[in-house]
Parts: sequence; structure tokens; C-alpha cells
Amino acid sequence: MKILILGAVGQIARMLKSELLNKTNHSIVLYARNGHSRLTIVDKIREVIFEGDFRDKDKMIDAMQNVDLVYINDMGDEKSTKTIIDAMHETGVKRVIAASVLGIYDEVPGAFGEWNKRMIGSSPRMRSQIESARLIESSNMDYTLLRLTWLYNEAGNTKYMITQKGEPFIGAQVTRQAVTQLIMDIIEDKSGKYSQTSLGVSEPDTDWAKPSFY
Repeated sequence: MKILILGAVGQIARMLKSELLNKTNHSIVLYARNGHSRLTIVDKIREVIFEGDFRDKDKMIDAMQNVDLVYINDMGDEKSTKTIIDAMHETGVKRVIAASVLGIYDEVPGAFGEWNKRMIGSSPRMRSQIESARLIESSNMDYTLLRLTWLYNEAGNTKYMITQKGEPFIGAQVTRQAVTQLIMDIIEDKSGKYSQTSLGVSEPDTDWAKPSFY
């Protein structure tokens, strides 16, 4: 499989690249602004860097040649999301995993939901996340949306739980390591259970009023 990582300098994107190199035989295309100065190639046979902006469709199309799956590390700009979708349509790439945020459906209940709204609910970035998710869901692509709760790092902590679209979102935090593990599980899944889904992603037993690090 050939996997394109868009936003390859992000923390989860870097963890994903490492996991793919260490645990699979997949080829990896790394796409980022100034990628050659910000990224390091470990395996010259399996990795390649493309430099570009998310809004540059021509460069995006070049990066998507013969790609089987696209991972979008950030959807905080709906114009960029539209460009990615257009490039996927032109290149015939169907499979996409896209990182979004909790709250795009107003699905977070209780005290944590109110805290989350105060923190990000009315921000321009949230509005862009909502529109980006709508664009992905209304496309004809084989998508998996990841609605991520508040992120932190903890080496070795790969525990995650999932809620489905239409269910209340539960869980105030999750590690980037756990999100990376979930992405790996989705990539390697052969059953299709993650197809056309929007998944709330959190850590078990964190049904709190706010994350522990706030």
C-alpha cells in the first residue's frame, strides 16, 4: 500500500510515519510546506517528500500519484479540504482518513461539553472544522473521520475508545500515541467496519469536566 500523509510535520503524522516504517511494508509519501528542511528520510526506498501547500492542487495531484490512502493530519481550513477532495477526485484516490475535532455535531454533553464550547466552540477554526467534515461526508470518497478530544503525549499509552456519530461524545482527553494506534488499526483493517464512519476518539475512563492537564 502507498500512503500519503498530508501535514507530515505534525506530531501524530510523525508518529504514524514511524509506526508505518517499523511495523508495515507500506510506502509513504510525506507532504508538507518546506518538507525537505523539516523532515528526515529514514528509508530512501519507502519514503518520498513532496513540498507544497494544502491549497496547491497541482502539487497535491503530483503527490497523489498511485496512492492508495490519504491521511489528513489537520482540517482547520475548509478551502484546503476542498482542494484535497478535488485532487483525490482527479487522481481517483478514494480512501481517506481525516483528523477533525470533537464538537462538530454539538455532540459533547454535560459539563465537559460546556467547557469545550467555551474553549473552541465559537472559534473560526471550529467553523472550518465543521465545514471540512461536511465536505468529506458529502463527497463520494471512502472516508473515516476522527473527531479527536483534547490531546496529550504519554509514551506507551495507546488506549482509546470510540463513539459513533449520533452518540454522545464521552472522554476529555486522549494521547497522540493512542490516536496513532487507531489510525494504524484503521489502515490495517480488512473488514470495512471503519468505512463511511465518523468516530469520536477518546481515552477510556476520562469522562471528566475537562482534561486533566487543564
